[in-house]
Amino acid sequence: LGCGNPTALIDLREGQTVLDLGSGGGIDVLLSARRVGPSGKVYGLDMTDEMLELARDNQRKAGVDNVEFLKGDIQAIPLPDSSVDVVISNCVINLAPDKSKVLNEAFRVLKPGGRFAVSAVVVRGQVSPALRRDMELWVGCIAGALDEADYRSKLNAAGFGEVDVETWRVYEGVAPEADGTFASAFIRARKPE
Repeated sequence: LGCGNPTALIDLREGQTVLDLGSGGGIDVLLSARRVGPSGKVYGLDMTDEMLELARDNQRKAGVDNVEFLKGDIQAIPLPDSSVDVVISNCVINLAPDKSKVLNEAFRVLKPGGRFAVSAVVVRGQVSPALRRDMELWVGCIAGALDEADYRSKLNAAGFGEVDVETWRVYEGVAPEADGTFASAFIRARKPE
């Protein structure tokens, strides 16, 4: 369902190659495809056949040709090193068991100077172990959220520079003991030249 609009985070240009991690039904892929134009390319990566079928159906309906939907895990991206200009994602990285692997893979597939621009839920404070194990909150991309500082640290450890975590919406009502603890954030970084 998403927690933001990663395509609004970044200036996409004609001819660029974009990768959407956890592309679901493909809306962010299709929006990006229009912005990079026919000389550009957008990959959508998802691990479920149902979402890939929906995304390909949406692609046909939209009449967009510069798109390819791939089946795979965001912890092991099925693309070569230095093959994309921009990595986007809409609240999917929180679902990965090993966020460091995802960020390392994003760094690997980005070209030098490439940009990382995702929407994610982040934690601002302490979260109880019980909330971290709540399956409903996992499905809602909340229980697996990283702390803001941890997100920055993992991006830096992967090799990214110019890391920026901008929270824009604080959640209330997630759980009584966690009001104000979770927030939607725009997360940006760049692979050095």
